Amino acid sequence: MNWFILSLIAILFWSGSDLFSKMGSQSDDKLSHWKMVIAVGFVMGTHAIIQLASGAEFYLYDIIIYFPASFLYILSMIFGYVGLRYIELSLSSPICNSSGAVAAVLCFIFLKESMSGVQFLAVGLITLAVFLLSYIEKQNDRRLMINEGILPDKKHTTSVLAIALPILYCIIDGLGTFADAVLLNGHITEERGNIAYELTFLAMGIASFIYVVVFKKDKLTVKRDSYKLVAALCETAGQFAYIYAIGARAVLAAPLISSYCIASLLWSRLILKERLSKKQYAVIFMAAVGIVILGME
Repeated sequence: MNWFILSLIAILFWSGSDLFSKMGSQSDDKLSHWKMVIAVGFVMGTHAIIQLASGAEFYLYDIIIYFPASFLYILSMIFGYVGLRYIELSLSSPICNSSGAVAAVLCFIFLKESMSGVQFLAVGLITLAVFLLSYIEKQNDRRLMINEGILPDKKHTTSVLAIALPILYCIIDGLGTFADAVLLNGHITEERGNIAYELTFLAMGIASFIYVVVFKKDKLTVKRDSYKLVAALCETAGQFAYIYAIGARAVLAAPLISSYCIASLLWSRLILKERLSKKQYAVIFMAAVGIVILGME
């Protein structure tokens, strides 16, 4: 299976993860994001154990070898969570979603991965579409807040963190993808790297479970948290396809997969019946053109 098909599979499942995470998030649950970590850790850990039981090649030191990528991904998630406190007037979404372009540039410069002129154009279209879509979403959120009489305080308007956090997320997440490309280039196989990442996430899930259930005395219920489990299944499937796509063609797969946020928007329209503007449809068409070009190359 080539990198393009794997990238499309990652887009499909990660956009599904976005959708079900949204459906499973409750505004009144302050621990909702940690419960999501528990769900993802449980599913990824289960998948890793199944692979190990099936005879997959893996060594404990693989966790250490792959740790730079795992660490960067986890650290970017932390900055992303903190940055949500400043999302009202920051450029958080468009900057964060540009991490695929950062990874592509790093692979192009340091790993000497090549792109044809047509492929470069396609990557540019997809990256621009992701940025524009995120910017439109931010403007819509801003407009909705004003209509509801919610005004951000001064720290959201002037704080350096409002811009620094999403930039840090973008750079660190892009570095994580670049680290993936480096490590998968002879240092570790995709299978062993994926198992290492899943076991690392399992450790995160266990720590989150202890925090939520033992220290915070909260409960996990099927009725309240079932969508989180479905989201975790999608996240795990997407990660499995992603790591093989990155290992095969990182310079093109990274920006292509970053367009999963566009697919998330389509699912919101089809399943959650959210309305899309003409601008959003235009951006979706732009991304689709880029994806078709890459598929034809």
